[in-house]
Amino acid sequence: MTDYNPKDYYTYRLQRAKETILEVRTHIENEFWNTAINRMYYACFYAVGALLVKNGIETSSHTGTRQKFGQLFVKTGLVDRTLAKHFTDLFEKRHKGDYNDFYDYDKETVIPLLPLSEKLIERIEELLSE
Repeated sequence: MTDYNPKDYYTYRLQRAKETILEVRTHIENEFWNTAINRMYYACFYAVGALLVKNGIETSSHTGTRQKFGQLFVKTGLVDRTLAKHFTDLFEKRHKGDYNDFYDYDKETVIPLLPLSEKLIERIEELLSE
């Protein structure tokens, strides 16, 4: 097994976030609304994970990742609360869309989520470059 240094890991995770957010447009164009939400959530999750790794923070769950992100970056004012709320909202929507039968999102729900997801990733990229 190869050992990666933290910079390799957070650089990789940020790249995954950027690639994944690009996938969302294809899902939207094809009206795959639940998949679009899933990919938006994971794009943001990868970016948040990168930020935590850069700062030496390990988590073992999605909930732990959200909690540490809130505690260390939102409550301190480094990330706007609106973006953090968006991340939590995506988590909840992704969970419903992935696990609840007969739960389908629509265009009106999904389209407004993309700019906030992109903004969260951009903010995290700024923090990673500091």
